[in-house]
Amino acid sequence: MSLTVISSVYAICSDAAGVAGNIFAFVLFLSPISTFRRIIRNGSTEQFSGMPYIYALLNCLICLWYGIPIVSPGIILVATVNSIGAVFQMVYISIFIAYADKPMKLKMFGFLVSVFAVFASVVFISLKFFGSPARQLFVGYLSVASLISMFASPLLIINLVIKMRSVEYMPFSLSLATFLMSLAFFLYGILKQDPLIYVPNGIGTVLGIVQLALYAYFQRASQEELRHPLIHP
Repeated sequence: MSLTVISSVYAICSDAAGVAGNIFAFVLFLSPISTFRRIIRNGSTEQFSGMPYIYALLNCLICLWYGIPIVSPGIILVATVNSIGAVFQMVYISIFIAYADKPMKLKMFGFLVSVFAVFASVVFISLKFFGSPARQLFVGYLSVASLISMFASPLLIINLVIKMRSVEYMPFSLSLATFLMSLAFFLYGILKQDPLIYVPNGIGTVLGIVQLALYAYFQRASQEELRHPLIHP
């Protein structure tokens, strides 16, 4: 097999992984819809946290900037998925703020302003003080940091699931889509030989597996309790 053919197959595989990542990410962006229908129906944010959407917005904006050709040529699929993601997160945050109580409204609005201030600073600094190779590294390391901070939200959800022994506040579709998206971009990063993509998404893949395992465990435990209820004297 010639080097040209191998190169073509390699490029097709990397693009396929990137497209798959975009598709799974779109599913991930849609997955909170049922949660927000519940919030709107009940007129309250209940025990749901708005922080995952704040983390997700910051991550989408920074990763969008990392995928722009002026920063990182050749990974435009990273920019496309994160531009769509940023729009979805803004919609979700707006709904959350609308239905949260007053202290939470102010808190969430403060976080939202902080996110845009941080992003504007990243864009300004990367353009003003860094040339092409250094700019990619600077924004890339920030994108890794933002991804890791975003992974703090699944850890909070995992803690809530273990504490309540219930998967009510960890929708299965969200956990599955997170796992599939992380796995696809993990492969995309490996094929593109970009550790700033595959390292954080490798972490996301592991956390996705943990969430799915917890979901399976507590879902099975709940079904067992329904089948064999405790009999009190």
